[in-house]
Amino acid sequence: MSDLIKIAVDAMGGDNSPKKIIDGVIHNHNKSKINFFKIFGNENEINPLINKNISKEFYEIVHTENLVKSTDSPLEAAKKGKNTSMWLAIESVKKKETDIVISAGNTGALLVIAKLNLKMINNIDKPALSALWPNKNGMSVVLDLGANIDCSAKNLFDFSIMGAALYTSLYPNDKPNIGLLNIGTEELKGNEVIKETYQILSDKKSINFDFAGYIEGNQLMDGKVNVIISDGFTGNVALKTAEGTANFITKELKKAMTDTIIGKLSSLLNFSNLNKFKKRLDPRLYNGAIFIGLDSPVVKSHGGTDFIGFSNSLDVCNRIVQGNLIKKIKQNI
Repeated sequence: MSDLIKIAVDAMGGDNSPKKIIDGVIHNHNKSKINFFKIFGNENEINPLINKNISKEFYEIVHTENLVKSTDSPLEAAKKGKNTSMWLAIESVKKKETDIVISAGNTGALLVIAKLNLKMINNIDKPALSALWPNKNGMSVVLDLGANIDCSAKNLFDFSIMGAALYTSLYPNDKPNIGLLNIGTEELKGNEVIKETYQILSDKKSINFDFAGYIEGNQLMDGKVNVIISDGFTGNVALKTAEGTANFITKELKKAMTDTIIGKLSSLLNFSNLNKFKKRLDPRLYNGAIFIGLDSPVVKSHGGTDFIGFSNSLDVCNRIVQGNLIKKIKQNI
């Protein structure tokens, strides 16, 4: 029991909760029995879903009927007090009752409540929202994806340190190679904050990561860098553009392969390759963003994902805890 990773789960956040959340917990448990789930939410709804599907030595339910709604503003969510499933889940990691917290609920509310409960890591001014992003060689860590619209050069440098630590935690055999998202690759391009950050990263020789310079939006998936740094505004636009493009390509390809007899025949002949293509673009594989910079790890699952996506975000929790993310950031700072 003491060797299990203890995950605080907000069971009431996101679409189709708590069923989606509990189905994800069960699916994850059936794959690997290395987690203990401390589940926060309405026991009357949760218990029928989980009872007899997981042995009680692997979970505990903390009952509350209060929850943060997707329509709540961050201020409204904070004013609801300390009895919501989201607040209680975050509070449990603050009290060291759990190792990490995860929620599929309101993103703005999760960030505000996390900041109210948890301290920042020393010398880090702002937390960033980070996530995994596929590239042709594997995966990249990208941050910030929307937590901070305005960033200073110091903030972007801090994101570099935290992003490198996150990548090392997730992929311990690879050295982080950092790229700074910009409108061009020439040193003179970009605003003053970007150029100042470039200079800091160029001058700072670190054993923890390499700096590859600027990267443009059309190079995000080349795989030449595996940690991509941006302010929250630019990063969020890039993320939503990539998601929309992937959805467009998938739908258009499916349409082309099913509209005609030749298309249907071609899809049958190429079924294996098409299935690999579909899986590569499946957003559920990359579910699980991390609020990074707080002294305890907070993971945000996409509110619209299904139980498979939520289960995958629980895998991200495992890797963060096993990779000692917070300790690595503190050492690098």
